[in-house]
Amino acid sequence: MGLDLGLEKAGFKVRVTVECNKWAVETIKRNRPGLARIDEEIEGVKTRRILEKAKLKPGGDFIVVGGPACQSFSTAGQRGSVSDPRGDLFKAFLRVVKQARPRFFVMENVRGILSAAIRHRPLAKRGPGNPRLSEDEELGSALKYIVKELKKTGYYVTFDVLNAADFGTPQTRERVIFIGSRDYEAISMPSPTHAKEPINGQARWATLQNALEGLDVEKHDYHELTPSKKKYLKRVPAGGNWRNLSRRLQKKALGKAFVSWGGRVGFFRRLAWGRPAPALTTNPDGKATMLCHPDEDRPLSVQEYAALQQFPKRWKFAGSTTQKYVQIGNAVPLGLGEAIGKAILAARGKPLRLKRKKGIVVCARKELLDSLAQCPRTRLNPPRMRVIKESSAIATWRDGRGVRRKDILELIASPDAVSDEGK
Repeated sequence: MGLDLGLEKAGFKVRVTVECNKWAVETIKRNRPGLARIDEEIEGVKTRRILEKAKLKPGGDFIVVGGPACQSFSTAGQRGSVSDPRGDLFKAFLRVVKQARPRFFVMENVRGILSAAIRHRPLAKRGPGNPRLSEDEELGSALKYIVKELKKTGYYVTFDVLNAADFGTPQTRERVIFIGSRDYEAISMPSPTHAKEPINGQARWATLQNALEGLDVEKHDYHELTPSKKKYLKRVPAGGNWRNLSRRLQKKALGKAFVSWGGRVGFFRRLAWGRPAPALTTNPDGKATMLCHPDEDRPLSVQEYAALQQFPKRWKFAGSTTQKYVQIGNAVPLGLGEAIGKAILAARGKPLRLKRKKGIVVCARKELLDSLAQCPRTRLNPPRMRVIKESSAIATWRDGRGVRRKDILELIASPDAVSDEGK
């Protein structure tokens, strides 16, 4: 309920929750015993029932909010994408939007959704010597699919990548935020209130020390690290990771991952007091997803996790330590949720004067749209890891489709295009 609590701080009220995870349900019951709940999988819940529980009617002045399960889009996971049932949950979310017709909707997901493929092809099976990629195996195909589905709602939708640290959260957590308006009101993404290098009255990013200073905890709840993990972490200074080890120890510590490329920053990572925390994982004691305390040889505790996500101090999480980490690690920081809520309130009563109102998806920043257009259709292993290395063979394997995803420009509007038609 991180996003929900953030929206409440902006002035909204939660009317009903739909949640099937029994430990998340128990957490909601402990903290909001009077809140209407539907403790089932969204796929089997009729929209009519959700509205009845919330005491709302279709087409009313309310928001539908959701974060479809994102593990299949995350760069930390196996990237099953929308072919993974967890990746397809957003269709159930959009079904509720289409039938309930809320004034606004908010959908959040991990940044990996922008580059994911509908069907993931392992790196070792890409390139010359392997079958050519189908369109749904190309990077960015998941976003194209999602944009097409968003257009079918008939809403005006804007999206951007927002960093929670830019809104006062002591954590550099990036999320893709989609905000939809049924009545084509002029939604603008929230403007950052904080920055790494402040300008124009912005505050400096909040740090780990800001979040944990004065945290009154009788006993921290965390997983003890294994002796082998502690052995390496003792050699890592605050703010460092596996790269601070000697080359000999790097190979031992990382094992097979030592010869891989990319995605290794989380190995044996120790945090620093004077910086924001990185995005919280659901497994802070994992070798590749380590979030070690700056001074102590232990992972961040459940209580420290909750503080970094800005949950109220009185908020109580249900389940085992592992289950608590998962709940908190998957949440949206309250500061980001509050900023989104304020942006929606600012858009109310400000209609866009557009000629066509049949489903428009706009990228909120031209820089991001340009970046999406430059996204490669696929990535190949480095030359040293390829069986066939000739560039001519690679070009033939690509089948003349080009390297970049410029076709995304055909589906997503630039913010300039919208502003040109007048607000």
